[in-house]
Amino acid sequence: MLLETGGETRFQVRAVEGVELPPNTNPEELILDGQQRLTSLTQVLKLDKAVATRDAKKREIKLYYYFDIEKALQGPLALEEAIVAVDEQRTQRKNFGRDVTLDLSTREKEIEAFHFPCNQILDSSQWEYALVQADPQKFTRFMEFRQKVLEAFRNYALPVIRLKKETPKEAVCVVFEKVNTGGVPLSVFELITATWAADGFNLREDWFGGKGKGGRYARLAKRTLLRDLQPTDFLQGISLLYSLERRTEDLAAGRSGKEVTAVTAKREHILDMPLGAFEKWAEPLTKGFEEAERFLRSEGFHQPKFLPYRTQLTPLGAVLARLGERWLEPHIKAKLARWFWCGVLGELYGGAVETRIALDVQQLLAWIDDPAAPEPATVQAAGFNPNRLDTLRSRTSAAYRGLYVVPYKHLGAHETV
Repeated sequence: MLLETGGETRFQVRAVEGVELPPNTNPEELILDGQQRLTSLTQVLKLDKAVATRDAKKREIKLYYYFDIEKALQGPLALEEAIVAVDEQRTQRKNFGRDVTLDLSTREKEIEAFHFPCNQILDSSQWEYALVQADPQKFTRFMEFRQKVLEAFRNYALPVIRLKKETPKEAVCVVFEKVNTGGVPLSVFELITATWAADGFNLREDWFGGKGKGGRYARLAKRTLLRDLQPTDFLQGISLLYSLERRTEDLAAGRSGKEVTAVTAKREHILDMPLGAFEKWAEPLTKGFEEAERFLRSEGFHQPKFLPYRTQLTPLGAVLARLGERWLEPHIKAKLARWFWCGVLGELYGGAVETRIALDVQQLLAWIDDPAAPEPATVQAAGFNPNRLDTLRSRTSAAYRGLYVVPYKHLGAHETV
């Protein structure tokens, strides 16, 4: 699967392994899927140097590949055995390398042994000319080999999916996942990592660390309740803060209707985020998640396995990124706690929650800043039927986990229930 360059989906690019291109070469198409196969074919069929591969014991070796022409002409069943691999000196050896059993180190020796180099398959003119000059009696036999074997390579129709440069990022991701069912699906984090790499930013290193430095996740994971936080959760938080900022600017500029940016944490909008959004909001959001952990501890949570919803961490972290330590003010903390427990006991944060997350961030901040503002939708929608207590048997349910830790809020972290 290939992607035409020049569109909105930009990636950091590199040549196929083994291929050397002039500086500042601008690619016309990028390989999205099939890279391993195309790399193997390129190295064997196109490059005039040994192919980097591994032996049966997984040791790295370099080989050249040839067709034993006479064996190849024995028929289709003999083709696999007709392919010969030789070392970097273009020889085969035995007796621990002391005895040479096949020497193809020069063109003359290739012709003498009647072994055809695979890197000449797509254009054999030079080899044919050397053959006519060195041993014309073999030419008729070679022409039979060219017709039966080489032409099959040259005329093979390779199926290609070619994506136009107008294809949006989300569509690139979806198409990739549809055709790559045998592999690992491309996540939002991986796709945006590749996109921002084109701007010289390594998102994977920022999150996971590298070059002897711990990443952002290592910092967050020092807080026990944040150990299960995923990079996608963090990117959702960035999207919430970025889109909320743009919405505020739009409203201040007098825009209305569809001109006003919607607050969002949806996949397609994360993929549209510029690198500048991450650079501006990553540190405030990191501190927001750290404050979220402090808040959760104050509510009686001390182990990740008892957190009702990981998904509720994202709007909480985004809101606290905006509030800073203001959340410690009693009236603000009371509203945060009410919203949080309504989500837990109302069991409202299961399944797809992107829309709820976006609404809660807007409405919770408005409710905190304006006593006259309506309660967030999560607070309004929450309800708990006492009969639910009779059916709370699953320790994985949000309400079960929430009720389990309620005593800790009153007893303290180090006391027993």
